[in-house]
Amino acid sequence: MTTHATKQKTYDVRTHGCQMNVHDSERLAGLLETAGYVDLASLPEGERPEVADVVVFNTCAVRENADNKLYGNLGQLRPAKQSNPDMQIAVGGCLAQKDRGQIVERAPWVDVVFGTHNIGSLPALLDRARHNRRAEVEIKESLEVFPSTLPTRRDSAYSAWVSISVGCNNTCTFCIVPSLRGREQDRRPGEVLAEIEALVAQGVVEVTLLGQNVNSYGVEFGDRLAFGKLLRACGEIEGLERVRFTSPHPAAFTPDVILAMRQTPNVMPSLHMPLQSGSDRVLRAMRRSYRSAKFLRILDQVREQIPDAAITTDIIVGFPGETEQDFQDTLEVVRAARFAGAFTFQYSIRPGTPAAGMDGQVPKRVVQERFERLVALQEEVAWAENRGLEGRRVQVLVAPGEGRKDAETHRMSGRARDNRLVHFAVPDGADRPRPGDLVTVDVTYGAPHHLVADSALGDGTYAVERTRGGDAWAALQGAPNGSGKPAVSLGMPSVGAPRTSGAVSCTLPA
Repeated sequence: MTTHATKQKTYDVRTHGCQMNVHDSERLAGLLETAGYVDLASLPEGERPEVADVVVFNTCAVRENADNKLYGNLGQLRPAKQSNPDMQIAVGGCLAQKDRGQIVERAPWVDVVFGTHNIGSLPALLDRARHNRRAEVEIKESLEVFPSTLPTRRDSAYSAWVSISVGCNNTCTFCIVPSLRGREQDRRPGEVLAEIEALVAQGVVEVTLLGQNVNSYGVEFGDRLAFGKLLRACGEIEGLERVRFTSPHPAAFTPDVILAMRQTPNVMPSLHMPLQSGSDRVLRAMRRSYRSAKFLRILDQVREQIPDAAITTDIIVGFPGETEQDFQDTLEVVRAARFAGAFTFQYSIRPGTPAAGMDGQVPKRVVQERFERLVALQEEVAWAENRGLEGRRVQVLVAPGEGRKDAETHRMSGRARDNRLVHFAVPDGADRPRPGDLVTVDVTYGAPHHLVADSALGDGTYAVERTRGGDAWAALQGAPNGSGKPAVSLGMPSVGAPRTSGAVSCTLPA
């Protein structure tokens, strides 16, 4: 029997890439729900069609083989499109911004192509494509509407992304992002804080501030201390338990930001700061405006002020012209930096970037061998750092889906204040936390990529703190829409210079 729910038009947003894309996908979901679509995943399995009425790919142009992955996924959907011509396929994000009309040429069954600057146009483009019975391609060259002005369907009841800026003013030779996202634009501080306060009122206890170079926030309105001020202002928001941010650029990282992190209790002792290479010669070729000594000096300053800080990074192996000595320089920095974790990448050519045409492209087999050595060293470093935390008491924000083996191990999982992943035991008969609640436990074992905290099975610490975040999660279980996700929230105000001198405070502008 066909139910009323299956007669509703459904959507499926598939996300690839960075946190910016994840947050953009929340906006896309909000737009589609506002237009009357229903999340495919929210329907009971027996009432769920095999393919949604609208499938949206939010693409990345940075990750390796991003285009092959997209066209492979589009090819898999071609039979569904042929059997149901009313189904619509949309492609957005960075790859759409870069490839534009090529997508429809290679996959003519695609209905809509839109870029990073006009995600708000998606519902109208779908309507236009349906009416005109042809593909609609709309790529804007600059941002017309800041994403925060759009409706949002958040994935989490207790944790949220908050964009403070979009775009990038740097010119790294390996990176295509500035040409796809545009130059940096900053939101007004009061509007950022207004959004955070609105989220906290909905039960959010953790926010992550997003920007391509988050610590250069304020460049548009001429206040180089604006990011530190914003962090301190977040500390004054009652009910906000945790504040994170990603990703800062070493060149713009100031002592004031470190001081703000130390002085603001709800700003977490975690820092993700991309190194990219430990070779000064390669950094120069990458057009990264710092050198390895400055990078390590920043880490020393952070650890001096925040001894428990966990620092993670990004590293590229095999950049054009990288020699074995350059690679050894990277290994030396990794040893000295003691990263808690690292996202390691093998360099691959990105058409449209200066590095794509550089001489000295490193053979794949050499890149692979160096990559394996780097991963082995970083695992050794991270394991030693995590073993050093055994016996340490940690506070964990419980999260669903963080532990793939939780059902087998009878554990729950979440993130410590320093953002390390923690799997913890819950003894029989003990108070069981909900996602969004806080749990205090003792670390019993440090693995290379996570911590185990089975203290509750013995005489160690086990304490559950019920939070408004846990309340918000619980309230959504069994909700009528079946998604377990918060309702669509309306957009917030736009970008631009502050109405005042640029100082940040918790007294929000009218």
